[in-house]
Amino acid sequence: LISNFEFDRSSNKKQTFAMIAQKQSNEGPVRKSNMVFNKGFGQHILKNPVILQNMVDKSGVRTTDVVLEIGPGTGNLTYLLLERAKKVVAVEIDPRMVVELNKRFHTEIQTKKLEIIHKDFMTTDLPFFDMCVANVPYQISSPLVFKLLAHRPFFRCAVLMFQREFAMRLVAQSGSDLYCRLSVNVQFLARCDHLMKVSKNNFKPPPKVESSIVRIEPKNPPPDVNYVEWDGLLRILFTRKNKTVGALFKHKTILKLLLANYKKLNQLQGEETKEEDLKPQKGIISMAGNEMEEETTANDGEEEEDGEERKKEKKHKKDKKRQAKSGDENAMDTEGKEGNPELKEFKDRIAKILKDSGYEEERTMKLKLDDFLKLLNAFNSNGIHFR
Repeated sequence: LISNFEFDRSSNKKQTFAMIAQKQSNEGPVRKSNMVFNKGFGQHILKNPVILQNMVDKSGVRTTDVVLEIGPGTGNLTYLLLERAKKVVAVEIDPRMVVELNKRFHTEIQTKKLEIIHKDFMTTDLPFFDMCVANVPYQISSPLVFKLLAHRPFFRCAVLMFQREFAMRLVAQSGSDLYCRLSVNVQFLARCDHLMKVSKNNFKPPPKVESSIVRIEPKNPPPDVNYVEWDGLLRILFTRKNKTVGALFKHKTILKLLLANYKKLNQLQGEETKEEDLKPQKGIISMAGNEMEEETTANDGEEEEDGEERKKEKKHKKDKKRQAKSGDENAMDTEGKEGNPELKEFKDRIAKILKDSGYEEERTMKLKLDDFLKLLNAFNSNGIHFR
């Protein structure tokens, strides 16, 4: 009898521990799922509860905050955000994930602590939020950042997971090999800090790239500048960031575009176009327009998503660009010597502006935010614009 009693007690103890473990598993932030994730949506679910907790801790979520989450997936991060925040607004494009979230957070949805927006983030009008915390789809990293920075009213900060290379470009300083137009544009509008590195083994399915968490705090009030002109100048300067500024502005194509723009603005003399360009949202979003064209920001998405054919196509395009650039080198300085006298006069005017401002022999990769502002002001003061 004693033996049978001890056996029953041991069996009951094991069942109790199993029930507790099962309950903890169901209540924890990471829930097991047999769902096949869609790489087309950039679905790599963060499964490490320690990383998830660190991400929430570093974000500094307050009990009064409305938090925006982009691409919540199965809700691992959502679970922890709901514990801290007043409300979570989750934007999810995948209908399967929306069903999963509705099952998992039925009570929170009923009490309106969680709001699920089943739409594409890039085409959605965002509601008010205090901060954004998200493991974002890597292939839309650049436009996503500028959409957030264009949002009004201002949010306090964003703590976002990015591909490691993209994250390091965001925080790169002048003189760094990773310093690019993306670095300057984002740091012009916000303070950026690298918080922590995250191994690819912490995701399901694991991507082929490493990741990093970055904190972005928008500058409020924002810089008082025409964003369209600002980005127009940067597009020219970062076409060849290792060349001197003077050499860049001797390029025939650039001179022709600036001259045409100069003539057009002088003819218009209207205020409607100028006022339209000064709208912050319009100008900021345009900064993300052609990030992929810049040679230093070619890896915005994940390399693993490209098939062999697409990789060959990319290589072919790069080879064509190199050939075009080598041909353009021969085209520098040729126009204006014996050809177009108007273009030669305009070229001399640009050279004088650069010489007087002291930036003729400077290289783009060495310039800081204040230098870009001074250069833009020097051009604008002499009637040269980049709209």
